[in-house]
Order: sequence, then structure tokens, then C-alpha cells
Amino acid sequence: MRVATKPVIRGAARGAAALLLVLLLLVIVRLPWAGDLGIHAATIERLRHHLADPGNPLVDADTPSPYYSPWMLLLGCLAKATGLGTFVVLRVAALVGLSLLVTGVVHFVRTFCARRAAPALAFVCLVLLWGPALFNWSGFPGLNSLALTISYPSTFALGLSFHFWALLRKALRGAGGGWPVFLGLGLLWAVILLSHQFTGVVASCGGLAMVLGARPWPSRAVLVRLVGGVTPGVVLLALWPYYSFFGLFGVGGLEQIHRSLYRDLLPHFGLALVGVGALVLRLRRDRRDPLVLFFLLGATVFAAGGLTGHYSWGRVLPAVLIPAQLAAALEVFEAGRTGVRRVFAGLLGVALLVGAWTQAGTLGYVVPRDALPAGVAAKYRPPWPGYHWLTEDVKYGDVVMAKTFPSRQIPAYGPYTVAPGYPDFFLPDQEERATATRDYYAPGTPRSERLDILRRYGVRWVVAYPGDGGLRPDDAALRRVATGPRGQGLFEVVGGEAIPG
Repeated sequence: MRVATKPVIRGAARGAAALLLVLLLLVIVRLPWAGDLGIHAATIERLRHHLADPGNPLVDADTPSPYYSPWMLLLGCLAKATGLGTFVVLRVAALVGLSLLVTGVVHFVRTFCARRAAPALAFVCLVLLWGPALFNWSGFPGLNSLALTISYPSTFALGLSFHFWALLRKALRGAGGGWPVFLGLGLLWAVILLSHQFTGVVASCGGLAMVLGARPWPSRAVLVRLVGGVTPGVVLLALWPYYSFFGLFGVGGLEQIHRSLYRDLLPHFGLALVGVGALVLRLRRDRRDPLVLFFLLGATVFAAGGLTGHYSWGRVLPAVLIPAQLAAALEVFEAGRTGVRRVFAGLLGVALLVGAWTQAGTLGYVVPRDALPAGVAAKYRPPWPGYHWLTEDVKYGDVVMAKTFPSRQIPAYGPYTVAPGYPDFFLPDQEERATATRDYYAPGTPRSERLDILRRYGVRWVVAYPGDGGLRPDDAALRRVATGPRGQGLFEVVGGEAIPG
């Protein structure tokens, strides 16, 4: 029995990891749409048409945007050079992001454990060890969340982060850690921060933990190179031409959006407590264990955000969860006594099964819902349908009047909307645009005021469901052109009074 335990664990870990990878590869083919996919598609569209000066990705305004990151710039160049469709480019982004994430986990875990099955189990823990209630958010690599955000910059940045931590650990040990390595690490750190700022904070916490937990303690020469390596990273952050990275520190308005990160912690993340137990065991063996320090740094920032009302700091939560998830996987191979290892492996196995069942609805993205067992089908949430149906009439650069939810999707196909579907801190008239959109659809707004709003923002098209409000469908200023899902109408602005002046 003792002889068979390790092969069983190795086989189960590798088999589960392979199944999860196949599932995610099939998801990339489908590319289910939810959340922020629209703004990333819109960003590629703007860069495809105006690489040097793309303007705002969502509205017709010449403003910078934090979505114009090095990664999105590269994808924009790919779209411009090849003529590939935006959603094809996003599939390429998803494939690269998944590859970076998987190879990054392997790279990082191997700096802790030489067991060949350890990276596979670590990847399984990373995507399944979350909670008994489903939770989706970019930068949080749970299986269902990853299926919806796999093409996002957050996945790319997280994959780079794992490689960053692994390379940093090797450099601190003196294994090829000359000046070029540390200068490259500084630039890599900056690319992560520019590509997805919240993941950049997680990467920074992890990097600091790798330094504080390095054994043996780095020599003075290594520390000098470490400090020197930060310099090119800071220079890149300061000189990035598409938006002011340091200007982001002065923005607000994100706290209410992120308040939910502090609710229902046990349902959303409770299975990771198995990993917290593993971290306690690691702490007993090494007071400066890097994964323990990583966890403590993340937990400190997360707690500070909750105590001070800075709920956007909750996006550091992956810095709490990732070290716990990895520690859970490593403890299966590192626990001292065989009996302890078996008990821990059994406990982890149960937690992973619960996590897999919680996220079983992910299968619905690659398997027809009718073919799923009833219990799994009940967990499936269909993705957003999109607005491809209006592309025959609405052209690139046209301005569309739409409510918030459609405004999160329509710019993906090239048009602009009057108000951005997401908060935009570099758009000075954001509130005026949001007010104008609310006023257009609000009951009781005079017709003349609605026409003035359309004229003011150069609106060429209006999208509205029956009962949304706005100008009546039979108004002389509008002409119905197409009808989409659930009766949503596309109207062309044709009345002389509403033609932009």
C-alpha cells in the first residue's frame, strides 16, 4: 500500500491536469463572452486602425487609456499586420496566456520541489481550490473564471508573474544572476504592471516575498544588482506613451465595484483553507518560507483595504490564495511522515472534488447543454450573445446611443458609444456622457432634449429594447434597420433635426 500511494497521486495529478488543459483549449475555440471581453476587443480594434494614436477605446474622444498596454499593443500590431479578425486575435491571446500560465506554474513550482508530478498537482490546485460557491473575476484563475477571462491581459500578466517569481528565485541564489538578468527582471516587472495593474500588485508582493525568503540570504553584490534592476522598470513605467501609469494612483471610483470582494469569503474561497494549513506546516519548518511570506504580504494588504474602505485593494486577493494553493500541492510531496502525507492528500482530494463540482458548469462552454447531466447543466451560465447582428449596418467609428450593458459589447465591433460601459478615469466628461445617456432614455425627457443629445454626440444609431425609453420607434428622426435578440432594435438616426450639426 505504501508503495502504491505515490504512483496513484502522480497519475491522478497528471490526469486531472491534462483534462483541465484540454477543457481550457476547447474553451479557447468557443471563446465564451462575459465580463470585459468587449473592451479588450475594442482596444485591439482601435490599435488596428490607429496604432500610434488610438484614442479612447469606447467613446469618440482623444484620451489615453490604461488598456493600451504592451501586450495589447503587440496584439494590435498582429491584427494590423495580418488582417486577422479581432476575435481570432483574442483567441491567439488566450492561447499565449494559457501557455504562459501553465509553463509559469511548472517553472515556479520546480524551484521548490523536484518531484515531477508537483507542477501538475499545483496547476490543479490553482484552478480548483477556491470555494463551494462560484466566483468569477479577472486575475482570479479559478476554472470557470479562467474560462471567461483566458484571453484577457490579466491571464497574460499572471502567467508572466509565475515566470518572474521563478527567475527571481534563481537569480537570488546566484544561478546566472548577473546584471543582464536583473535588468531583464526589472523590465519584466514593469511589463506585468503595465499590462494589468492589479496583477502587477500581486506580482510585486510575490517578488518581495521571494527576496525576503531567499536562502541563503543574497550577498551584497546580488542586492545591489536587484536594486539596480528596478531602475529600468521604473523608467519604462514612467515613459510608457499610451497612458500615465503613475497617474493611476490618483484616481478613485473603484471602491464600490470591489466591495463584493470582501463579502462571502468562505463560500468563495473557503477550500483554500486546506492550503493555509499547509502554509502553517511550512512556517514550522522555515520562518522565512517564501510562500508563507507571500501569503502574509497579500493578507496584510487585503486586510488593510477592508479596514480603510479601500475595497479596490481586494484585488490583491490572489496574493493570498495562490501561495496557499501551491503550498497545498507541495505539501502532498513534502509532508514528513507517510501517514501525515496520506491524510493531507485525502483532505486535499476531497477539497478538489468539491471545487471541481462547484465549477462543473464550465463544461457547458464546450459541451451542448442538452448533453450535460442535469446537475451539471444547472450550474452552466450561458455567455453573452454579442452584437454581431448589427455589424452589417453599423460601421467602424459610428457613434451608437445605448444603455450600459450594450455599451460593454458594441465597441468590440468598432463603433463607439455615447457613454463608456466601464469607468474611465482619463475621460474628463465621463459623468456628462453618462448623464446624457440616462436623460435620453429617461421617461419624461422632452423630445427636443433627446434630439439635442443625439446631435451633441454625433449619434448615428440608437439601440433599444422595447420599453427602454428614448424616442418612440415610430419617431420621424429614427428608422428601424434591424431587430436583434429579444426584440432589441437598431435604429438609424435619419430625421433632419437629429442630424449632427
